[in-house]
Amino acid sequence: MPMPTPLPMPLPTPLPSQLDVAGDLLALLRDTTTEPRPDSQLEALTLAVAADLPVLLWGEPGIGKTAALTQLAATLDLPLTTVIASVHEPSDFSGLPIVGDDPAVQGVPMAPPDWAVRLVKAGRGLLFLDELSTAPPAVQAALLRLVLERRIGALQLPPGVRIVAAANPRSSAADGWELSPPLANRFVHLQWTHDHEVVVRGLGGTWPVATLPRLDPGKLPAAVDFARRAVCGLLAARPALVHRLPANEARRGGAWPSPRSWDMTVCLIAFATAAGSSREVLSSLVRGTVGDGPGLELLASMDRMDLPDPEVLLADPSAAVLPERGDLRQAVLDGVVAAVRARPEKARWDAAWAVLVRALETGAPDLVVVPATTLASLRHQDWDVPASIERLAGAVSLSRRADRSAALAAARTGATATAGR
Repeated sequence: MPMPTPLPMPLPTPLPSQLDVAGDLLALLRDTTTEPRPDSQLEALTLAVAADLPVLLWGEPGIGKTAALTQLAATLDLPLTTVIASVHEPSDFSGLPIVGDDPAVQGVPMAPPDWAVRLVKAGRGLLFLDELSTAPPAVQAALLRLVLERRIGALQLPPGVRIVAAANPRSSAADGWELSPPLANRFVHLQWTHDHEVVVRGLGGTWPVATLPRLDPGKLPAAVDFARRAVCGLLAARPALVHRLPANEARRGGAWPSPRSWDMTVCLIAFATAAGSSREVLSSLVRGTVGDGPGLELLASMDRMDLPDPEVLLADPSAAVLPERGDLRQAVLDGVVAAVRARPEKARWDAAWAVLVRALETGAPDLVVVPATTLASLRHQDWDVPASIERLAGAVSLSRRADRSAALAAARTGATATAGR
């Protein structure tokens, strides 16, 4: 009788390697959730990308510029292509010369790099030019055509490709260079900062997913008209702002006004208006194209675009609707007085006093002091004083007493400080 074949002994289960355990731990660390959260920085970036304008993010190392671009590409469903500008040669952006069959007849074509070919084949994508401030001047010069014309050698990038770059300030960049003025003037410059609350919640496992702005199709024609009126109105009054190259080398590497950057500004105002974006977002975009000074002038000019016409207020003072903001209300009252000065008539002078009374009834009394004083100086000798002046006399007198008291208090404080030395 044959002996039974013994059953094979089960092999011991191998213990997981330390690398496997480490992989499990890394998977747990990457297991995070998201929550909707408005983000003005990302909204400004998204509007500029939607407007097909090159964007340059400025920020210190390690604050999440690359992470923001990765999230934006995922949200817009665009493949992300990252190119470190500082490690490339100029020929990588202008194209490598390739000798063909008959150079005398066909010439020498400039072959594009592989990443550009992939973008063309995809037909769309987000091209991320990282570490731009560490690219030497020769590379920056080669990037000019890529950023403005979207050409690399003989290759034309498709309209579906958007360009975003990132840079560190020269003080914190490795072997950093100032951006050349021609390259800097082709970008919308956005300052990128970190939000303490977002970082804390993210490290706790919940990162924000930004709510992207949506353009309202019904607002498009009005948005374009508003943007053109805003920019053209400012430049008509301030022709020196059409082109102003900064004298400082560092500022030349940022946003400054030129016909090209004003054209970008018109585009961004239209997009921000159609999206109903906040003033914070609009301010970032405007100052990121023409610089802080011209940008703030434009914002102030835009605030005054929709102010009521002084002639309309003089025609019907009882129906006057004045702005709530103090600076805008002051501008309207000054405009009314200026209109009377330009065409001084008794009926217009009386109507102006009625407008000031209306302002006194609906806002702070101190705003009527200067317009009332100026308007009183415009009185002709044969003009009777309207009864409405009596309603303003108390407010003007009280304001002046308050000003005198404040001046005396300041003088006493200064005298006491001098005596104590």
